[in-house]
Amino acid sequence: MSKEMPKITEAEWEVMKVLWKQSPLTANEVCNALKEYEDWKPKTIRTLLDRLNHKQVISVNKEKRIYTFIPLYSEYECQRAETRSFINRIYGGISKSLIVQFIEDEDLTKDEIKELKKILDKRSD
Repeated sequence: MSKEMPKITEAEWEVMKVLWKQSPLTANEVCNALKEYEDWKPKTIRTLLDRLNHKQVISVNKEKRIYTFIPLYSEYECQRAETRSFINRIYGGISKSLIVQFIEDEDLTKDEIKELKKILDKRSD
């Protein structure tokens, strides 16, 4: 999507993960999926779905008597927007600082280093 990605909360991310795995889903199906690893009441989940709909991150199909929810953004699009927001907030918009800190702080395998070099080589072409 070409418009700017709305900010979503940690809890909303959990709802989105369910919808990215499979959609469209009813509110009850989202509740059942989240029940496996979150101790949230159905009313909380419905509130999160309403917020996501209001933010236009998901859409509600109201054609049937039972509403179904689908994401309007892919997981990749949301990850990119969140990454850009993080880099802007924490690193002043400079990706290099994040990459340098990551490389210095992480224990990377030789294969991971090789893969990172490949990516950087492609970017320099």
